[in-house]
Amino acid sequence: MPRRKSISAESAPDSPIALPSLLQVEGIDEAMWMDVIQKMDEVYSQLVSDEIVLEKKNEQLESSQQFIFSVLSAMSDVLVACNRVGNIEETNTALRELVGLDEDALRGMSIYKLLADSASIDRLRRVIEKTTPQGASEVVELNLIHPMHRAVPVDVNCTQRLDGTGKRAGYVFVGRPMGELKRAYRELSETHEALKRTQQQLLHSEKMASLGRLVAGVAHELNNPISFVLGNVHALKRYSERLASYVGVLHESASKEASAALREKLRIDHILHDLPSLIEGTLEGAQRTTDIVNGLKRFSAVDREERIRVDLNGVIERAIHWVSKGAAPTFTVHWTPGAALNVMGNAGKLLQVLMNLIENAYDAASAVSIATPQLWITAQTDGHVVSLFLRDNGTGISPNNLSHIFDPFFTTKPVGKGTGLGLSISYGIIEQHSGKLYARNHAEGGAEFVIELPLMTPT
Repeated sequence: MPRRKSISAESAPDSPIALPSLLQVEGIDEAMWMDVIQKMDEVYSQLVSDEIVLEKKNEQLESSQQFIFSVLSAMSDVLVACNRVGNIEETNTALRELVGLDEDALRGMSIYKLLADSASIDRLRRVIEKTTPQGASEVVELNLIHPMHRAVPVDVNCTQRLDGTGKRAGYVFVGRPMGELKRAYRELSETHEALKRTQQQLLHSEKMASLGRLVAGVAHELNNPISFVLGNVHALKRYSERLASYVGVLHESASKEASAALREKLRIDHILHDLPSLIEGTLEGAQRTTDIVNGLKRFSAVDREERIRVDLNGVIERAIHWVSKGAAPTFTVHWTPGAALNVMGNAGKLLQVLMNLIENAYDAASAVSIATPQLWITAQTDGHVVSLFLRDNGTGISPNNLSHIFDPFFTTKPVGKGTGLGLSISYGIIEQHSGKLYARNHAEGGAEFVIELPLMTPT
C-alpha cells in the first residue's frame, strides 16, 4: 500500500516570517492569525497520528492475509469460494493443482466449467439455486475435470458465505478427492484384516503353548487306559486259543471224562467268568481314551463358537486334573464340587481360562520358598451369577501391576517363561461369555482371581 507523505507542524508556515504579509489583509489582526496557525498545527498533528494508526492496521491486515494464504496453501482439501451466481472469487493450491489452472485463469471463471459431466453440473446448480437457511451446509459428490481429461470424484461440502450485513454473498465449497479416501480406506481395511489375522495367530499360539504344557499329563492319562486295554486284549487272545481247543475237542466227540479233564486243564469256567469283566474293562479304557481325545479336540479347536450348557464343576475338575498331571504334579488344589453350576458357554474356552489361572497360581506359589504350592478354589452363587474364587499362597500381586495385569504382553515372568497373553486372552473369553474377570490381593495373603458368569435359568 503506498505510503502518504507525512505532514507535521514543521511544514507549517513560520509565523514570524508569514505574519507581516498576513497582516496586510484588511480586517484580520495578529491574534486571529495566531489562532488559525494553532488550529492548522493541531489538524496536521492529528493527520500524522491517523497515518501511524492506519499504517499499523495495514500491517495487521497484511499479516492476516498472509496467514489466511498460508492456511489455504497448506490445505490438502480443495477449496473454492464463489459469488451468488457461481463465479469463482478465490481458490487454494490443492484445487489449482487438481484442475491444472493458475489463480488468474480461475478467478472470475464459472464454477460449472470445472465440472466433468452434466450430472455434476445439475447437482451443483440445485445447491446454488436452492433457498436454504443461513449457515446451512450440504454435501454433494461432484466430478471435477482433471488435466488428463478424466473425472476426479470429490465429496464436497457446500456452505453459504455471508457478507458484512449477514446476507448471502456466495458459497464456499470444500472437498476431498474420493480416490484418496478410498485408498486410505483400503489401506485401513487391509491393516485391520492383517491385525485380525495376527490376533488369531496369537490366540492360537497361546492356546498351543498351554496345550504343550499338558503333553506330559495327557500322555500319562492316555497311557493308563491304553495299557489295560492292551493287557485285556492279550488275555482275550489267550482265552480265545483255549476256547478254540476246547471247542475242537467237543466237536471230535471225545468222551465225557476227557472233555471234563480238558475243561479243568484249560480253566474254561474261569475264562467264562472273567470274560465279561475283561470286555467291560476294555470298553471302559477305550471310552476313557475317547474322552481324553475329545477333550483335547475341544480345547485346541480354533474357531468353534458353539454355546452349550456347561457345568463348571466338571470344567474345574478337568482343569485341575490336567494341570496336576502335567505341568504341576506337586501342586495341591483344594476344591470340593457342590451343586451344579450351569452356565451357557464354550466348554473348551472356559477350560482354557481355568487351566491358565491354575497354572499361573502354581507359578506364583512356586516362585517363592514355599514347601507346598497350594490353591483354594471356591464357588458361590448370588441370584443369577456364579462367582469362582481362585486364591494361591504366593506373595500376591504388586500394586503397580494390578492395573496392567490383563494388558496384552504384560508379564512378570522371566524372558522365555511367558508370552504375556494368557490373562489377556482369558479376560477376553470371559467377556465373550458376558462375565467378568478381575484380580486382587487376598486379606490372608496371596493373589486371588475372581470369575463371575451368568447362571443358566432353570427351564
